[in-house]
Amino acid sequence: MILQLLPISVVQSILLAGGQVFLKFALNRMEPFGWNWTFWKSVLLNWQFAACGICYAAGTVLWLYIIKHFPFSMAYPMVSLSYVFGMIAAMIFFHETVDIVKWIGVLLIMGGCVLIAK
Repeated sequence: MILQLLPISVVQSILLAGGQVFLKFALNRMEPFGWNWTFWKSVLLNWQFAACGICYAAGTVLWLYIIKHFPFSMAYPMVSLSYVFGMIAAMIFFHETVDIVKWIGVLLIMGGCVLIAK
């Protein structure tokens, strides 16, 4: 069962992390928040914001499939893989430095997923 769940969970987690990356890029391009046309125009004409929504929508569809076909106690912890992909994305796209403590946290998350999947 885990061999079926793991690849789908990885794709779903990548979509969630990708949505966050696109959201950060979109927010950096938007005007400061306000109830005016300038702000809403910057939202509507922002392709990164649309890509964020597409990633979240696709991730949600996969999540619906996952929780329908797999035990919830096994499926839900796999969402934590999105933290791992998020940290990797932070390094690649935003050039953030990641110290050893964060890497240890990532290893613990991955180890927890392995234990839960067993």
